[in-house]
Amino acid sequence: MSAQAQMRALLDQLMGTSRDGDETRQRVKFTDERVCKSHLLNCCPHDILSGTRMDLGECSKIHDLALRADYEIASKERDLFFELDAVDHLESFIADCDRRTELAKKRLAETQEEISAEVAAKAEKVHELNEEIGKLLAKAEQLGAEGNVDEAQTVLQEVERVRTKKKDAEEEYRNSMPASSFQQQKLRVCEVCSAYLGLHDNDRRLADHFGGKLHLGFIQIREKLEQLKVTGRPESGSLVSNSKSRSRERDRERRRRRSRSASREKRRSRSRSKERDRRRRHRSRSRSRSRHSREHSHKSSRDRDRERDSKHSSSERRSDGLNGRTESRRHDDREAGEI
Repeated sequence: MSAQAQMRALLDQLMGTSRDGDETRQRVKFTDERVCKSHLLNCCPHDILSGTRMDLGECSKIHDLALRADYEIASKERDLFFELDAVDHLESFIADCDRRTELAKKRLAETQEEISAEVAAKAEKVHELNEEIGKLLAKAEQLGAEGNVDEAQTVLQEVERVRTKKKDAEEEYRNSMPASSFQQQKLRVCEVCSAYLGLHDNDRRLADHFGGKLHLGFIQIREKLEQLKVTGRPESGSLVSNSKSRSRERDRERRRRRSRSASREKRRSRSRSKERDRRRRHRSRSRSRSRHSREHSHKSSRDRDRERDSKHSSSERRSDGLNGRTESRRHDDREAGEI
């Protein structure tokens, strides 16, 4: 991403979609069903676990930092209850993770050698101390990166004390098992992120795991889920009433969308009917004009025929009169000659 694109994204995140004064720049609103509500609350697993071995890829819903800024501005004025959608999303995701954890535990129980309950308890103690060392080392690294050197040194001293406890626990575990069995790597499933941890993992491996993005991401998701379960409740303290109000709001929104679509369809049908009427009137006018022109042309042709006939008859009458007068003269001449 270029520097200009980064600055644009930062401005969108701080000021929202209307940062340029153009309210129509972003057609999709943060209340749209296509927008990820977990992203608006900054807890979508697709964002938190990106770049890890459990990368979920791109979310099927819309992610936009400008829409998150719009939501943060609007949430200060009224309750939008997007926490309920986020809780449903995170609970479904955590339930899938817990199922994978249980399946991994069953798979380990089937493949690893069975040990007695006493030996299993000692191995569990070693695992717990390993986990504590890993968390402390990750914390010390974080404090050192932030510049808190004194606090980091205090945490490292605590790490040394836990390492002493771990040596004693490993000694007890070694004495309770045969040497051949002790050399085998005993695995354990992390309860947070369902990753595999070894009994003989070194401190560097433990620090990488507990300070890694995957483990910290799952911690963030689980903590956010617990926080939303508490803060998502209304004043009465019941999520049921909150969900009912949210469902009623969704029903009203769906009814409004249906009414808007019905009104648009009515307008379209009226416009289509007007267009059909206009075309029908145009066709009728064109037919009437063509019929009138045909009648006019037919009438004019008949008038011309009548005129020709009248002229012809008048000429015939004139010729007949001339012939009659000629015959009468001839008759008169014959009679005069006879006399």
